[in-house]
Amino acid sequence: MACESCSTGKDGQPKGCKSNGTCGTDSCNKLTVFDWLANMTLPNGEAPFNWVEVRFKNGRKEYYKNTEKLTLSIGDIVATQAANGHDIGMVTLTGELVRVQMKRKKIPQDGEVLKIYRKASQRDIDIWSDARDKEEPMKVRARQFAIDLKLQMKISDIEYQGDASKATFYYTAEERVDFRELIKVFAREFRTRIEMKQVGFRQEASRLGGIGSCGRELCCSTWLTDFRSVSTSAARYQQLSLNPQKLAGQCGKLKCCLNYELDTYLDALKDFPKTEIKLKTEKGIAVCQKTDIFKGHMWYAYEGEWMNWHKITTEHAREIIALNKKNEAVASLEEYAVELLVDNKVEFENVVGQDSLTRFDTPTKPKRRRNNRNNKNNKPKAEAGVQEARKPAQKRQPAKKRTPNRNANANANPKAKPNPNAKDNAGEAKPKSRPSRNRNKRKPQNKQNTQRSNQKPNPNTNAKE
Repeated sequence: MACESCSTGKDGQPKGCKSNGTCGTDSCNKLTVFDWLANMTLPNGEAPFNWVEVRFKNGRKEYYKNTEKLTLSIGDIVATQAANGHDIGMVTLTGELVRVQMKRKKIPQDGEVLKIYRKASQRDIDIWSDARDKEEPMKVRARQFAIDLKLQMKISDIEYQGDASKATFYYTAEERVDFRELIKVFAREFRTRIEMKQVGFRQEASRLGGIGSCGRELCCSTWLTDFRSVSTSAARYQQLSLNPQKLAGQCGKLKCCLNYELDTYLDALKDFPKTEIKLKTEKGIAVCQKTDIFKGHMWYAYEGEWMNWHKITTEHAREIIALNKKNEAVASLEEYAVELLVDNKVEFENVVGQDSLTRFDTPTKPKRRRNNRNNKNNKPKAEAGVQEARKPAQKRQPAKKRTPNRNANANANPKAKPNPNAKDNAGEAKPKSRPSRNRNKRKPQNKQNTQRSNQKPNPNTNAKE
């Protein structure tokens, strides 16, 4: 739920209220409560509840009494009572729902009562906003000071009081930390009163916020206010893998959502026989290996044959257990085994086509290997093309070697036509025209030369000589 100023604009882009945590309707903040009694009128003679809920930084809420009978509504910035000075906050809830919230959180209406002084003036708001702008750079310097002093602690957040007279440092630590020297350094550097407050890891996550593995905002920072203990038995009942990396949340502890469906699983397991009970058969003793809560099936394996599992229904399992109590044993589990029906129909298919949660764990083959394979396959083809290109050159070589013999025959025969490729006494060739560079045109000439060189000498020429 968001306010009108945070809704999507005409161009399809979210505008955002840009109030930096002080949304006017308190609909964009953390741990908000919808006032569904806002439009209802009170009965005659009933006075409105004079307590209001005021929210400070990161979901911290306090309840104050409206002793001055101010006309307050959700979104008003007020100056409230503090231990020293005053604080500035925003009203998030009024009316009868405040009574319900105080009862749920067990906040008494008697004893020491915190009061609301007035509505914040412009000067109060300016001081408050300037103090909030100093918090982020101060947090960076404070962490560096803690590292220099070698303290095993993490400063997660800093909150200034509304009148900028005090700064509260929230930190987490696994062991006890002696930060007396750290407070002296903070007071000397920041020139203000320092208060150190240790919070748990879950409280830290609720204050800072974040996105969970489900893709939604953290439950502890949006609506969850009470942190119940979560144990690994909740994962065992739901048959989840006991992998701490998958079961842990942003805070490093077990996810709070493991308790959401635990009661449903416990109710479903009431219809199942206990997995510790062994089934006695004539073939042997069977031990439970696995259960399917949704389909009501159980898998059993004989002792010594752990690789062969037999699936039976919960009704058959209870029937066998009842017979075993009467000292009767069935023949074998094969009589009760559920036949596996082979069906190629897909019961559920993800729209994206990515059903496996571990699809990113398997390494993918790099693309370079494919390119190398292609290069290897192309090498023989390239070498074959080079050899084919060199073949015509090898054919021309024997033709050039045999030209002197052909010239000798021509000199012996005066009637023979002169060879244009023959060399003169100076050793220079006198071609009639420039030879063509096209290899295809020179091929037939080479063939003719080879044929002439293979012919036998003319016997008539020898006779004339």
